[in-house]
Amino acid sequence: MPLIAVTMGDPSGIGPEIVLKSLIRNPELRQQVIVVGNTGALERAASGMHIEEIPDDIKVSDVDGPLSPIGKTGPESGNIAIKSIEIASEMALNSDVIGICTAPINKESIKMAGSSFIDHTDMLKSLTGSEWISTVFESGNLRIFFLTKHLSLMKALKSLNIEMIEQGLEEAQISMNLIGIERPRIAVAAINPHAGENGILGIEEKSIITPAIVKMKSRINVEGPFPADSVYYRASKGEFDLVVSPYHDQGHIAAKMLDFHGTVSMNLGLPYLRTSVDHGTAYDIAGRGIANEESMTVAIKKCLQLSEIYRENYSRIFGGTS
Repeated sequence: MPLIAVTMGDPSGIGPEIVLKSLIRNPELRQQVIVVGNTGALERAASGMHIEEIPDDIKVSDVDGPLSPIGKTGPESGNIAIKSIEIASEMALNSDVIGICTAPINKESIKMAGSSFIDHTDMLKSLTGSEWISTVFESGNLRIFFLTKHLSLMKALKSLNIEMIEQGLEEAQISMNLIGIERPRIAVAAINPHAGENGILGIEEKSIITPAIVKMKSRINVEGPFPADSVYYRASKGEFDLVVSPYHDQGHIAAKMLDFHGTVSMNLGLPYLRTSVDHGTAYDIAGRGIANEESMTVAIKKCLQLSEIYRENYSRIFGGTS
């Protein structure tokens, strides 16, 4: 039976709790999951949940080391989080698991631990030597591809140009091919209100988005730019397979308003599929046993659902073995 690796993320956040809750409340998942992280953090989470004994059939690859206090940043927990990601990635590259699913990490803690990376995406890109990685959110029928990710709004908008959008559209199409959608219907969200109103409310639609779409139309089934206040709704109703979001919060708000706990983040372009929760470490409630594990459960199930077809398509598209 194929396995996936599930990292516990930052051991001082809610990661260990939501991983444990997911596997306790969905016992059918335990045979296909190996948890990667600190066993002490898992036991600490069980104590917060008033669980006396962790089920024997939950498989754990222990990442040894000291822990920072619950709900606090610190290099100790940052180091555990980094090592967990590295181990899970190596397992996937060695085909010991078919994909990985990750609980949230804390950017400040991994920086304190010496990481030069800001997030999972940059770390996994380096660990796998991948040329590019896309981030796609899936919430029900709505899928969102992010042209820019963890940049300030000003930097994100300044970074957009015709060539970048063309490359993004190419990667968006390949991303959908990797999960089995051969000719995706792609919509591009506008930046300005009402898609700029023909230049009255902004020129970016006319000057960079439309030229990129026109150039790519011969190879990609892409339309837009559409006003952002309606295109995500239209996609959620099945009109498009994917919406390209110019900046981080525009797409995040749409997905999380649709279904906060049912949204899954996917990294596509790696030699294996990585899925993740759509939320952070929630230090304010860590250790209290009240975290909602629904997003973790959905992310685990999505990884199990798509990982084999993803690896097959990766081999077909990029050549070699997955």
